[in-house]
Amino acid sequence: MSDPLPLPVRILRLPRGPDSSGSRGFCGSGPRWCPRDPPELQRCRAALRERFLRLLGAARGRPARFCLWNGTGVDAVFGAADVESVAIQVDSLRTPLGTQRAALLRCSDVLAFCFPL
Repeated sequence: MSDPLPLPVRILRLPRGPDSSGSRGFCGSGPRWCPRDPPELQRCRAALRERFLRLLGAARGRPARFCLWNGTGVDAVFGAADVESVAIQVDSLRTPLGTQRAALLRCSDVLAFCFPL
């Protein structure tokens, strides 16, 4: 048996940047919003973490839609997330194969989640 032929991969070519360095429009020194002072950076990270944790606290009991890395979308009622962001506990998980009363979703499998209004 011979090895299968590899599938061709498309390459995305970005246009050249406006400067003469040819950076294709990307800044090599990092994002502009990111502070360079370590204490200021720590304050920004703490504020973002606090906002994320408040979101998780307010989300308990609300319906949520989870988009998984394999392209599957599932609906559930948000329960809780662990401190290390390893798993998300949900209730009434509706999948293409059926409904589970309770389940744990690995955060590494979740691409995005949202709360419909």
